[in-house]
Amino acid sequence: MKKFNPSKSALKMHDDSSEKGIGEVTEITNAGSEPQFTDGMKRRKFLGMGLLGFAGLTLPLSSNAEAQNSIENFVKESIAPFADKTTSQTDSIQEKIQLLQEALVKKDYRTARAITNSIRISEIQAQAEEENFGTPHVSASQFGTVESLPAVWKNWAKGWKYYKVVSLEEKIGTPRKAEPVEVLLSFQSTQTASLAREIRVAEINNGVLTEVISQVFSEVRRGAEKICKLLFLADNQGKEKRQYIVFYGNPDAELPNYQSDLKVTGEGYGLDIENEFFTAILSKQTGQLARMILKREHGLEIYSGGQGHGEPAGIDWAHDYVSEEGFQKMRISLWDECPDFEVVKGPICTIIRRWGFPYSPVHPLFSPARMIMDIEYRFYAGLPYFHKFGHMTAVKQFSPAALRDDEWVITGQSFTDMLWMGPDEKLKTGNVPAELSDKLWGIGFFNKDTKDSFFGFFLEHHAEGLGAELAHNGSPNLHYQWHGQIWSRYPVPKTIKTIPKGAVLHQKNAYVTIPFTLKDDTTKIENLRQELLNPLSRSGAVLPAGIVAKESPRRLARASEAQDSPINKALLWEALGLVKDPQLYKADISIVDLGLVYDIAVRGSVVKVTLAMPHRGRPLGAYFTHSSNVVHSSVSKTMMDALYAVPGVKKVIMEQTWYPLWSVNLLTDAGRKKLKL
Repeated sequence: MKKFNPSKSALKMHDDSSEKGIGEVTEITNAGSEPQFTDGMKRRKFLGMGLLGFAGLTLPLSSNAEAQNSIENFVKESIAPFADKTTSQTDSIQEKIQLLQEALVKKDYRTARAITNSIRISEIQAQAEEENFGTPHVSASQFGTVESLPAVWKNWAKGWKYYKVVSLEEKIGTPRKAEPVEVLLSFQSTQTASLAREIRVAEINNGVLTEVISQVFSEVRRGAEKICKLLFLADNQGKEKRQYIVFYGNPDAELPNYQSDLKVTGEGYGLDIENEFFTAILSKQTGQLARMILKREHGLEIYSGGQGHGEPAGIDWAHDYVSEEGFQKMRISLWDECPDFEVVKGPICTIIRRWGFPYSPVHPLFSPARMIMDIEYRFYAGLPYFHKFGHMTAVKQFSPAALRDDEWVITGQSFTDMLWMGPDEKLKTGNVPAELSDKLWGIGFFNKDTKDSFFGFFLEHHAEGLGAELAHNGSPNLHYQWHGQIWSRYPVPKTIKTIPKGAVLHQKNAYVTIPFTLKDDTTKIENLRQELLNPLSRSGAVLPAGIVAKESPRRLARASEAQDSPINKALLWEALGLVKDPQLYKADISIVDLGLVYDIAVRGSVVKVTLAMPHRGRPLGAYFTHSSNVVHSSVSKTMMDALYAVPGVKKVIMEQTWYPLWSVNLLTDAGRKKLKL
């Protein structure tokens, strides 16, 4: 039997780029075989939201004059600060708000719903262009050139032009093994074409560079800079400061194909996520964590059975609130589908973020816009725990009878004993004393015979704008209604009757499942909490003075990434620049300038292109391989014609992907000019 190691990682590196990714695959040869497709994920519907729920806005409609004044004031106070995006090709949010008001005054609700959806689409675009991720740990101006590195390092990183240095420090003396670290980085846009393709991370260890598995996500363009979030795995012996080099700026780089024990199946937010320790099954309807299977010899399945409250049952029931005077419970577990969501997939971490207003038991009869629930799960490779982040934001003042931000229900008698952790951060069993019931920082259960366990750490739990400290309650119960285990946290003190507008309840929790006995594993749980509370400190840095560079095993570049491609990649990119999107009749814009080409991989005489499409209304990527010269036959080529014209190309494979979703951030400078942005 494998023993628990909270820092063990089952990650390994893999260089075989022949493995298929997400989406459709079309193989194109000189024989001109017909493309074959599989159905991609359909974009979920955006209907069912309140007409003005997107903004938490309720307008008086007693008279045309009152309604018009209301909308004008709203636009002036809330919408006007945004840049007006009205052009000959689109309309601004401000203008759409005015059109929505006109439709509501006329009681033309079908038009109002269409406009509401159009506003939502504009908001998605505004988020892509304007969302602020905060201050980067390493700025765009902090970089060095690979040419300036010691000769052995320069040769090892051949093909890359630039680097940044990230320093990680462990401050409490606890050794770490493969701890996931997230760093926010900024780059000069002229130094990189695609951060997802180009970034590689190497650890400096006694003068030797060793590549570290990494994951790039949330890549955006902001003016003259590109920003991304970078995840990688870091080791530390405790009380150490270690440096990592982030290489970028390689036009020949291909999307890295790292392998790990993190496997994800499913579409949208209804995913099954598996690692070495457990399988987490998310609801296909709501994205809530429905079940977990523990990977031990008997494979205990943690679930919540029965009929729930008419909605699909799951083990995670938060978040919710009870409306005024105890009239009804507003729950995210009542969603018919997630109002909004984002998914990030990679070899280190899968992130599922969902947000929206909770639903009434008789939705849409009652559809208040009072408190937004924003929930994020993070599942990791090689780790026996996952994180949940929660933010409950009051968009207007209201007076709930109660609200909850953490509740877990487990059907059956899987566990025999309760666990809890108070302010002293020591693990205890048995009932929680009354004087500590609002001061809990950990709750869970274990089975003294099977050694199965499930434990929740409350790592961060605080409020903004509430005027009071949150209660950290949720004492566990082994025999909830005679059928299983439960804990349920009600964080707002009973003295607070009204939640002010703008108040936010924050939480960061971690849930761990390991083989557990009180004798052998109590200290393990306590130490893990300290690790989670004190992650490695991140900062930008320079290379250590006086370091002696040494030869490193293998090289950073895979085949065809170090200006050694058997087919010149610059010619391949140039060829794809001849493949235009004729549906943009006047722009004369190529799939390269649109940012639809995510990757070009060369293996011998075979060229593999990873291609995205702008949105799911155009799911057929082979349009560009076979048909895109229909309108502009004199100036455009199909992908097939363009690539086979490059010397040495014998076979072309096009792989279509929907991940990551295409956005305006992927446009080149030339593309932005052609689209008049």
